[in-house]
Amino acid sequence: MVLLSNADIRFCNIRVDHQCRRGFIADNKNKEISVKTAGFAYPWDQSSFKSLQVDLKKFKQLDDFASQVSTRSSVEVLVKELLQKAQTDLEKLRAIWIWVTHHIEYDVKGYYNTELRTGVPGDVLQSGKAVCAGYAGLFKEMCRFAGINCVMVSGHSKGFSYEPGDRFTGSGNHAWNAVSLEGRWHLLDSTWGAGNVSRNSSQFTFQYNEFYFLTHPALFIGDHFPLKDEWQLLNPRVSLRQFEKALMKMSSFYSCDLRSINPDSSLIETANGKATITVKSQSPALFTHTLNGKNECGIITLTAHGMILDIYPKSTGKHKLNIFAKHFDATETYDCVCEYQLQCESVHKEMKLPSAMMNPVGPSWLTEMKGLLQPSQCSPIVYTQDGRCAFRFLLEKDLSFVLKLSLENVNLSDDLSRHVFIYREGNWVEFKIQIPRAGMYLFTIFAKEKSAPGKNHHFVCNYFISCSNPSVQWPVFPLVYASWQQEYELVEPLSGVLPAQRTLQFKVKIPGVEKVLVGSRDTQELSVSSDGYWTGSCSTAGCKDLTVMVLHKPNDSSYSLVLQYQVENN
Repeated sequence: MVLLSNADIRFCNIRVDHQCRRGFIADNKNKEISVKTAGFAYPWDQSSFKSLQVDLKKFKQLDDFASQVSTRSSVEVLVKELLQKAQTDLEKLRAIWIWVTHHIEYDVKGYYNTELRTGVPGDVLQSGKAVCAGYAGLFKEMCRFAGINCVMVSGHSKGFSYEPGDRFTGSGNHAWNAVSLEGRWHLLDSTWGAGNVSRNSSQFTFQYNEFYFLTHPALFIGDHFPLKDEWQLLNPRVSLRQFEKALMKMSSFYSCDLRSINPDSSLIETANGKATITVKSQSPALFTHTLNGKNECGIITLTAHGMILDIYPKSTGKHKLNIFAKHFDATETYDCVCEYQLQCESVHKEMKLPSAMMNPVGPSWLTEMKGLLQPSQCSPIVYTQDGRCAFRFLLEKDLSFVLKLSLENVNLSDDLSRHVFIYREGNWVEFKIQIPRAGMYLFTIFAKEKSAPGKNHHFVCNYFISCSNPSVQWPVFPLVYASWQQEYELVEPLSGVLPAQRTLQFKVKIPGVEKVLVGSRDTQELSVSSDGYWTGSCSTAGCKDLTVMVLHKPNDSSYSLVLQYQVENN
């Protein structure tokens, strides 16, 4: 027999908690029946979050029918009508599940006032409202009329009031069901399958959640801990302490095709001011995060099978870390997939991340989807001692770019965009960077296909550029005019600020033009070599600036300005 590892059985999935007051489950007329479970073990192979292989597409007509049934005269009559479209026990169970999750709303008033709520199945059916024991009791009664063996299970749950690190005592705070199908027991929670209760338990919203129908026991144990441990349906079984320590995951964790996360404990600590979380996924997913409700202090690096999140809290103490995800091609917003309590003992002083940066950082499959392949810099953080670096990509698409260089909390007189220079050669593009001073810079690449409508460039990725050398002091690149093409190459001079009273060498590659000239009051014509470079010299004596100009065709009447240099004051 294959046994579950601790990592497997700690999978936690919390969408919402619909707690019952303690003692209500035990006092309800529909008390739990003790049934021999035969110690079934359910190894999880990560192919599905169900304990029984089901094709949900085949349920579509049955689901549509069951959700529209409106009979409420009695439980027996309701079940009889529901089973008109059901043949197998699985189909009967599905019809009952769909009806309960679409027609019984959580009794938010009864949650606070025991005199207002009922667990009697007939009363729940008539009122259309229940707390968890009412849901479980009605479900059990409907299964009885359908000839399906079903029991109520009571225990502890992690719900809306749960906080990482909470301890569980007493007789439990929740109720759900176990059903026997095909010779094995399976778990489901129609309360949590029906919808969501607001954080303060004042309002219920129907929002169907497929996850809690026949949930695999290795995942169900993440937020449901039965008082009788045989209803875990696991071997080995999970202790209450393990349940308390397990990381809180939402059902969206699995609907986003995420499969594992490390650390898998809800309480984590930083090491030297940093905490690292690794997520593995079965399909490409996008991620974001919040620390104490703000999207900051984190670097997300996408991997081929998930992501790595490095968190650098700005202060010591306890922090709330939430991770969000969605399918890469999904149009909807991100869903919260898990929550940590993070303890920070010391702050990482060197990592001062911009407060409004976009993730992910570094190249990934997302960069490739945008059309940039074979990056020269594969790490999300590039370290440079001399203040210069370059980023080179093979272009799969014909793209135009907008680049942004920023430095957090530093006011510079220079325009940082002038510290970035674009060069294209065939299907390759290179972004050259010369930073003005030491620091931690954020370099952001935006792109769009030239043939695409509109002017908006879309985010591709970020890099961090780190330089600790205090002697670094690079000036801006030359000013680029609109007639400068990205396939043009500038070899020298790269500095946009030239020394006065000097004769300097110029070398550029500008293919397909008739002439290239450099000058201000005096103009020098460059000569073209056999390899296509235009070269020559020009003096800065008596100049405030120098301009590079081109004549595109012999018959053109005017030159086009392509580059402009500033000249230092004498």
